[in-house]
Amino acid sequence: MERAFDLLELLADAGGVLTLSELAARSGLPMPTIHRLVRTLVALGYLRQDASRRYTLGPRLIRLGETAGRLLGSWARPYLAELMEATGETANLAVLEAGEVVYVGQVPSRHSMRMFTEVGRRVQPHCTAVGKVLLAQLPEADAVRVLGGRPLASHTEHTVTDPGTLLAQFPRIKAQGYAVDDQEQELGVRCVAVVVPGAPTATALSVSGPENRIRAMEEGWMTTRMQEIAYRLGQRLGGGDQDSTQAGAN
Repeated sequence: MERAFDLLELLADAGGVLTLSELAARSGLPMPTIHRLVRTLVALGYLRQDASRRYTLGPRLIRLGETAGRLLGSWARPYLAELMEATGETANLAVLEAGEVVYVGQVPSRHSMRMFTEVGRRVQPHCTAVGKVLLAQLPEADAVRVLGGRPLASHTEHTVTDPGTLLAQFPRIKAQGYAVDDQEQELGVRCVAVVVPGAPTATALSVSGPENRIRAMEEGWMTTRMQEIAYRLGQRLGGGDQDSTQAGAN
């Protein structure tokens, strides 16, 4: 049972798609064991085989993921509220799931002009701050797999559509501990995101709002504050000290 869950985790970390040989290489398990586990997971609906004979996460995981996402958003709400109060802008929680960003929690700004993203919405990662900061944590081969080799969809004139250009940004994003969406998904909107360290799945916190208001905040102060809150949220989600306020959470 533990090894079956390990295979699902490996697939999730790789963007949701791997071949049998890749599963064997990453897990270190012998091929006969991989075959047996994969057959069981396919029969149960937790995996499926695509036309290229690669294995992907299966539809039965959707219900589990949706329920877990709602719970994750509920657990995170006090931290999102704290982030919104600290910055005055909309605070979001998102996860990376099967190569897409899924928003699982939000506390909206009190400003009449504010950013709003529907909880449960799925978006491409390349044009969002949460997507970029989470992709930057992956091994390069996995990030390449998620982005693909073809030009990425353009949402505004600022969207980075070349996968190679985006990949070149990831070392800097990982080093500084945060990513920025500078009107790359929607004109006039700026978003800053940090990773939630210690979370059981790839998770990020972000602050989003009108471009001029986000720019007006001192970036170093804002990202440090975000990382402090993200660290405590990660401790909560990971079962650690819920009241810890240690910094350096990237």
